[in-house]
Amino acid sequence: MFTKVKLKNYDFKLLITVIIIIGIGVVCVNSARPDYTYKHIMGAVAGLFIMIFLSNVDYHFICKFYVAFYIINAVMLGLVLVVGVNVNNATRWMMIGGAGGIQFQPSELTKILMIIFVASFLDRYKRSEAINTLRCLVLFAGFVGFSLLLIFLEPDLSTTICLTLVMLIMLYAAGLSYKIIGIALLILVPLVGSFLWYIQLPDQKLLQPYQVGRILQFIYPSKYSEDLQQSNSIMAIGSGQLMGKGINTSTIAKVKDSNFISEQQTDFIFSVIGEELGFVGSIIIIAIILIIVLQCIRIARRAMDTKGMLIATGMACLIGFQSFINIAVATGVFPNTGIPLPFISYGLSSLLSLSIGVGMLLNISLQKE
Repeated sequence: MFTKVKLKNYDFKLLITVIIIIGIGVVCVNSARPDYTYKHIMGAVAGLFIMIFLSNVDYHFICKFYVAFYIINAVMLGLVLVVGVNVNNATRWMMIGGAGGIQFQPSELTKILMIIFVASFLDRYKRSEAINTLRCLVLFAGFVGFSLLLIFLEPDLSTTICLTLVMLIMLYAAGLSYKIIGIALLILVPLVGSFLWYIQLPDQKLLQPYQVGRILQFIYPSKYSEDLQQSNSIMAIGSGQLMGKGINTSTIAKVKDSNFISEQQTDFIFSVIGEELGFVGSIIIIAIILIIVLQCIRIARRAMDTKGMLIATGMACLIGFQSFINIAVATGVFPNTGIPLPFISYGLSSLLSLSIGVGMLLNISLQKE
């Protein structure tokens, strides 16, 4: 169950980099919403313990339970649709301990559980050289598609898109044939066109009206009204200029202090970074996230087997794609869709789930090829 740890082989670079970015997140959350700081610090401390503990647990032992993880994940996602808490017309959270208890978002844990499941599933077919068989691809689409459907029904379109990209990259990394990729693209392109045509019909049933509005605003920015949240976020980031206005300074008027952006400590935390740390601070934080992604890729390249390589690849994609989507939304590049900035945004479900992933990465790095 446990891996024999030699300190000289321990990936302190990854651990220290993650601790630094979590520390920056604590500072940013404290600036955006001081009343959430204590919970976020407790989550950061718990996350650190999880990372260190799991770094000593053999990831092969964890992956043995990949079927159980999938079932647990499906049950959680199903329960949230039945007994979940509805916030802003979305049912994504469950209350643990009744009213006043801990709010938990199952879809955040889903990201890690699905990476473990898909890595173990694809590793099994990779070893039998059956990764490109119809059976493997149909089962992959069925298992992954079912979880994505449950997330989509919450509705949580941003997580659905992000997790879809992660799963597809893992399938590619496992050895998917370029012939199959070409066929998939020939099918996907007209499907996307049909999808964009369908959602513009007045009686379409696929997406919520606000989701359609955000997509059309992105495609036809001059025709559809601009999102006020994003406008204020762009204004906040731009007002930070080169060096920013400083953390927790009250002498200069800020968009943050004017409450122009609701729940700024979560999905729009990058607007706090841009306003208070400026262009320089924003680039430094993006660079730190990039370093973490590159460290994940390095671990994937040096992994002792396909399973470890796929888990590390999945984590690299998850952190990279999620960061890109969050920052793109905050800067107006993508339509407004809620997704946290990894390790920085307030949200204990996201922070603790990512800590599980980092803990497994640390263990994979200990078992080099």
